[in-house]
Amino acid sequence: MKFAIAQLNPTIGDLAHNAQQVLNAARQADQLGAQILVTTELVLCGYPPRDLLLRPSFIQAMAQTLEDLALALPPHLAVLVGYAAANPKARYSGEKPLFNSTALLQGGQVQQVFHKQLLPTYDVFDEDRYFAPGQGPSSFTLPCGDWGIRVGVTICEDLWNDEEFWGGRSYARNPIADLAGDGVDLVINLSASPYSLHKAQLRSAMLAHSAARFRCPILYANQVGANDDLIFDGASLAFDRQGELVARLPAFQAGLAVVDYDPVKGDLTPGEVAPLPTDDNEALWSALVLGVRDYTHKCGFAQAVIGLSGGIDSALVAAIAAAALGPDNVLGVLMPSPYSSAHSVSDALALAQALGIAHQTLAIGPLMADYDQVLDPLFADTSPGIAEENIQSRIRGNLLMAISNKFGHLLLSTGNKSEMAVGYCTLYGDMNGGLAVIADVPKTRVYALCQWLNQQVGQGSNGAIAPVTLGTLATRVSAQGLIPQNILDKPPSAELKPGQVDQDSLPPYDVLDDILDRLVQRHESIADMVAAGHDAAVVEKVLRLVSRAEFKRRQAPPVLKVTDRAFGMGWRMPIANRWRSEAAVHPLTAEQLLEA
Repeated sequence: MKFAIAQLNPTIGDLAHNAQQVLNAARQADQLGAQILVTTELVLCGYPPRDLLLRPSFIQAMAQTLEDLALALPPHLAVLVGYAAANPKARYSGEKPLFNSTALLQGGQVQQVFHKQLLPTYDVFDEDRYFAPGQGPSSFTLPCGDWGIRVGVTICEDLWNDEEFWGGRSYARNPIADLAGDGVDLVINLSASPYSLHKAQLRSAMLAHSAARFRCPILYANQVGANDDLIFDGASLAFDRQGELVARLPAFQAGLAVVDYDPVKGDLTPGEVAPLPTDDNEALWSALVLGVRDYTHKCGFAQAVIGLSGGIDSALVAAIAAAALGPDNVLGVLMPSPYSSAHSVSDALALAQALGIAHQTLAIGPLMADYDQVLDPLFADTSPGIAEENIQSRIRGNLLMAISNKFGHLLLSTGNKSEMAVGYCTLYGDMNGGLAVIADVPKTRVYALCQWLNQQVGQGSNGAIAPVTLGTLATRVSAQGLIPQNILDKPPSAELKPGQVDQDSLPPYDVLDDILDRLVQRHESIADMVAAGHDAAVVEKVLRLVSRAEFKRRQAPPVLKVTDRAFGMGWRMPIANRWRSEAAVHPLTAEQLLEA
């Protein structure tokens, strides 16, 4: 008995294209002798469809597409397809109007439909907004010789509630335990699990635990590709009943694998296990390249434009864009001001040459003088300060947007997570863009990624940043590396005034990033951070900056999510907010509270 896993990259709302992907995979699986094909969660509409699910015409079109797909599939192949199904009880029961469902298609018909039981409503997930929970256990019988195989069907979150693995349950039910108690021979899971650092290892450990605990093989099909801010890494898995990994598809690319099931032993047999990325930098790089490529193409763009400052952030974004779209499809724009150092210009030019991207220089000194002249009557008798500094950034932002509008290029924002957190970025300036590529990557990780990238070039690796040929780049830049060494070595600076460096306003980035990780990711108190060795005054300053920058983050471009806590749809902080965590260190008296 052969089970096929299709790791597909659907586009949200493109029902015909997504159905064609399923059909192509089904034909391939049929040629390989598979009896059943497993696709991914909501593959027919793409995950997450969000408020498209509120449109009745969309749901009706999806149902029709499902029926058409059933007729087109190889007639003897069973295919599990994820889609959103109407809830017929919704009108009179008060339930949500839809189910997150899986249809079993065979013989030109929808044979059975199974519904997701556990609906995540946290971080980026909002499934309770749309779906009613299904009731299980859900299973079907797959004919096999003189007997049949009982197959349990689960959808994504249904697997994420094992109290033994997590130390407790988030939901009352554990669908895997229910299926095991119902006597199924194998469990299938259709998933759309977004990428974040180390999540692939967590998934693998969780699935191995469940397979071994319930003595039941598990097939896990995960979506791949990026939709808006979410990146899906694929890396679909299969575990035997001992919890041993028997198959894994490659991460960050679509694919199909066939896994054999031995009905006599009641177990999966070993197959091909694709390796995972060897370290965090490789995984993060692959995710960001995939995120930029899919966001650009799925939004209808072919080329990107980037402001090249000669700094490390724009260097990394340019390298990612060149890898994702090809160097011929990336334009780097240098916009030096009178405060720009000579090395910033030369470093940006060296980077553009190393990447092989086109570049253009637009000096902004004359525009700055025009702004000064226009504002002089209003700004008279005041000292130059942040307002004048930010004008430079906004001039650059306007120029980049003009290029984007004129030539149809996607403008990529280059700010990192550390800057986004504390507001060290300018609205309508360097925050301009259609996608914030590294706004979930802390500054210290930006340096680590660039150093890793240079090592890959030096080693002549050909796979890491395809379609850029690393061997050619290595020849072109010799021992200098893809990212010029001076960009890595010089103190980071916005260069908005003479001699300016980031550390004039911010703690050293290793200190800042650790505080931000403890605050944003771990939700630690000031007292916890002080106990970890941080200066209380520095911690309090960082927390004030994070709180005050909320209005900026609300207006930022979509942020590619690569950590568990990104400044995207899963971050839901109020802007008008008077809570200050400083009270944890300096509690207010009743009188002070009344005065506040």
